[in-house]
Amino acid sequence: QVQLVESGGGSVQVGGSLRLSCTASRIVLSTNGVMWYRQTPGKEREWVAVVASGGARNYADSVKGRFNVYRDNEKNTVYLEMNSLKSEDTGIYYCHTTNRSRDYWGQGTQFTVSS
Repeated sequence: QVQLVESGGGSVQVGGSLRLSCTASRIVLSTNGVMWYRQTPGKEREWVAVVASGGARNYADSVKGRFNVYRDNEKNTVYLEMNSLKSEDTGIYYCHTTNRSRDYWGQGTQFTVSS
């Protein structure tokens, strides 16, 4: 059974940094694009970042310049490194990938940015 497991959530102060991880089992992430989404309070789930199978990366305007998505293929893990965190970044973060036309989501990891 394919599984994506996010980790790295917690609590951080405004302006701080945090790194989230998305580790996969029974699927090789390096051959797939991996996206990060977030669910922030009062808003619908929104796309945050993507790292394509070829390595290209893209970000939502709201996080561009502050977040960095990258892979560690040996660990079969995709990371979301977040800097200069704002209170509006608070929420539950999910990773997502598609393989053989099936969508896979992790269970999410939550963090809070406090002042």
